[in-house]
Amino acid sequence: MSFNNIFGIAGSALNAQMVRMNSTASNMANAGTLASSPDEAYKAKRPVFEALLNQEMTTQGAQYVGGVRVSGMADDSTPNRRILDPGNPKADKDGFVYESNVNEVTEMVEMMSSARSYQNNVEVVNTARELMMRTLDITKA
Repeated sequence: MSFNNIFGIAGSALNAQMVRMNSTASNMANAGTLASSPDEAYKAKRPVFEALLNQEMTTQGAQYVGGVRVSGMADDSTPNRRILDPGNPKADKDGFVYESNVNEVTEMVEMMSSARSYQNNVEVVNTARELMMRTLDITKA
């Protein structure tokens, strides 16, 4: 495996974790939103990752076997909470509003996990760079 592959694989993982952090930030931003129906209520978004297992699976954005790519975004299927609030302008005919299905605790765990994964992949890049520098130092002697 060449150093380019290491950097490419780690780069694809960095990109995937950044998408995960962005979706978590979006979910947190929409945690308190209300809607008139469960269909209109915000649903938490989750990235769907796909391992690149063979050459046919690679693309321009993720071109290294062994890497990862984001194959799509999925809505969280947790039901939206229904709240009785007849004075709310978004209330339906029965006086209910529907809250987003974002769980702040789950989102904080997702954010911490994605940040840790991101940091681990930065360490992979730094270690590979350090090994390249040591290899160059050996050839100078």
